[in-house]
Amino acid sequence: MRILIVEDESINASRLKRLLLELEPVCEIVNIIDTVDGSVAWLESNEMPDLITMDIRLADGISFSIFEKTAVTCPVIFTTAYDEYAVRAFKVNSIDYLMKPIEKNELKTALEKFKALPKTQNSNDISEILKGFINKPSYRLRFLVNYRDGYKSVNVSDIDFVYSEFKTSHLFLKDTTIIPVAHTMEELDEELDPDIFFRANRQFLIRAESIKSISNYFNSKLKIELKRAPQQEVIISREKASLFKVWMDR
Repeated sequence: MRILIVEDESINASRLKRLLLELEPVCEIVNIIDTVDGSVAWLESNEMPDLITMDIRLADGISFSIFEKTAVTCPVIFTTAYDEYAVRAFKVNSIDYLMKPIEKNELKTALEKFKALPKTQNSNDISEILKGFINKPSYRLRFLVNYRDGYKSVNVSDIDFVYSEFKTSHLFLKDTTIIPVAHTMEELDEELDPDIFFRANRQFLIRAESIKSISNYFNSKLKIELKRAPQQEVIISREKASLFKVWMDR
């Protein structure tokens, strides 16, 4: 069993390595990497490991961006001190989500899940295999927002797109009403169904129905014009453009 550890805290990395070797004495720890960029570079220049244990907050960003920059075809056990990333973890190749400090018994259970995966299955089908080991994440259906002297409920189905302005997130509804909400764009990205909403960039979460046109932009980027807010400029980076095209073409 070849295991890659992605962890930016040396104490946690050493402890995790020790626990893995105690539980699987014959496993090989192929490397310990502490950054997103370092992980991408290693994965692109080395044979895919059998398993990755991956911290979520790394020295140079959130580890989910690794999956946006390179193909990861092996199972992943996420390790983190933060529980708000659980839904997002199960959008990628996660077989378990362990909270720090990691308990030996919990790590043992996660390794047993890994060993129970069919070994003959093509790695390209890993996502289908993993569906049998995790619960389908549930996504937000509505928001309770301030309204006059009380509150009102806003259905997610009524949202046209979401945007951030002056460090505040806003729901732009199909009737063009704009409602500020006390959630970061990162939280909304995790809570909204990725089949419906696409994180175009740091400022926008858009849905297919909100798009009026898609144009090529310089440096292989894409420019999106929104039906109900043509004054808003939505640019999709070159790195995300291919993902966006796949998301739209289904």
